[in-house]
This record gives sequence, structure tokens and C-alpha cells, in this order.
Amino acid sequence: MQENPIRSLPGIPVLLVQLVVLALCAWTLMGTSGVLPVVAIVVALATAFTLIGHYMIEPNQAAVLSLFGKYVGTVKDAGLRWNNPFLTKKKVSLRVRNFESGRLKVNELEGSPIEIAAVIVWRVVDSAEAVFNVDDYESFVHIQSEAALRAMATSYPYDQHEDDQISLRSHPTEISDRLKEHLDERLTAAGVDVLDARISHLAYAPEIAHAMLQRQQANAVIAARTRIVAGAVGMVEMALMELQKSGVVTLDEERKAAMVSNLLVVLCGDRGTQPIINTGSLY
Repeated sequence: MQENPIRSLPGIPVLLVQLVVLALCAWTLMGTSGVLPVVAIVVALATAFTLIGHYMIEPNQAAVLSLFGKYVGTVKDAGLRWNNPFLTKKKVSLRVRNFESGRLKVNELEGSPIEIAAVIVWRVVDSAEAVFNVDDYESFVHIQSEAALRAMATSYPYDQHEDDQISLRSHPTEISDRLKEHLDERLTAAGVDVLDARISHLAYAPEIAHAMLQRQQANAVIAARTRIVAGAVGMVEMALMELQKSGVVTLDEERKAAMVSNLLVVLCGDRGTQPIINTGSLY
């Protein structure tokens, strides 16, 4: 079911006409007798019944009209409006809304339990679908958003282990786009458009948080050591080449090995080198 815009009458002119008719009916009742008072009563009752047709629409709001259960159309003109008093009017907000999902505990792609939450920005774009396709579109948005977030979180790892791998922690933009795609698939049937979806909370579950922190620290130490060793090897190679080029000293293979070992110890050590001071007696 798609939205069908229809026209409505401006409420203020119609209200003025109704008030004039009621005033004329009251004047007729007071000043005449016979058949006219009966006609005036009937007209007054009919006019009073038409007052039910007035309704108010605020900016960025729509009124979904139905006649005896059949959808007639949607009115989006702001202000006091008037339509057939037999029509049922249900108002739907078209404003931009947002909410933060609860913290969900799910298993990411590698099976580790994590806590994740997201902020969803959405709005109704088809009022007829929002009213007639689902029972309660606001509750539908909340429940389906959590389901989409859960499905998305199980499709990616928490941390990146390969260069071209998308992870929840290292690729926030790509993850937001994927989450928005999941939400669009689920919420289109309710006439809802998702404007933005972003992760607001991401962490390991408390029971494994300490172990995963140690794992991250170990990975950082290994990466740092790898870079230090690579730099130290390059510096040793450069030192040997400069010594051979300048001819300051001639080193055989055994001395080269000893020099390489000493340089690597100095360059890769955790502590800076300390000078050795001879404290023997001067006399």
C-alpha cells in the first residue's frame, strides 16, 4: 500500500460558514413559527455534525484518512483542515527522530562475546505504509533495528587481523554503511527511511575483556619489536657497508658476526647502553 495524497478544505473559511449557518438557524428559531423552526433545527444539527470534520495538522505531520476501514488518502497541508466528517483521521509524524539501542551482547565473527549499541536516525516517508503495513511502526523500528545490529555484528570480527579485512573497531565508516543497508532492508516495508546509523558503544564482554586486553597488548609489543628489529638490521647493514667502503678497518667473517651481534644487542635492547668504568686502584 502506497501513500495517496488528497486535497482538503481550509478549516477557517469552512468554520466561519458553519458559524454563520448556526447563527441563522438560531435567529430562525427565535423569530418564526411553523415549519421553518423544524427545518432550522435539522439544518443546525447537520451543521453541528459537520464540525467533526475539522482537524489540525502541524508542520512535518500527516493525517491518514480512511472511510469505514478503507484507505482514502493522506493530507500533509499544515494548519486547520476540513474533510468529510465520516472519515477517520490518524496523524503520523514525519519529523526526523533518533534513538539509541540497548547494549546487545552478541558473538562477533570469530565467536568472541562483545557488547555493541548503535544510534539510529530515521523518519517516516510513507505514512500509509507506516499505519497499515505494520501494527505499531515505532515499536517495529526499535525491534528491527536491534535485530539488524545483531545480524551485522555477527558478520564481522572485532579486530582487524588482515590488511584488507573489515572489522568493527577499525572501519567505523564501512560498518555504519553496512548497518544502514541492513536497516533499509528491514524497515522499507514500514515506510521508514534510515538517514544514519552509527555504532555508539563497542567493547568486549566483561568476562573476556581482561584476556583480550592482554592479547591486544601482546600484539602491540610484537608489532613494535618487529619494527625495531627491521630497523636495527638495516642500520647494521649500512654500518658494515660504510666500514668496507671507507677502508678504516678490515673485518673477517668471524669479526663481522661478532660486530653484528653486538650492534643488534645494543639497538634492540630495552635499556640504553651503560659505559663500563674501571674503578681499580690508581696506585
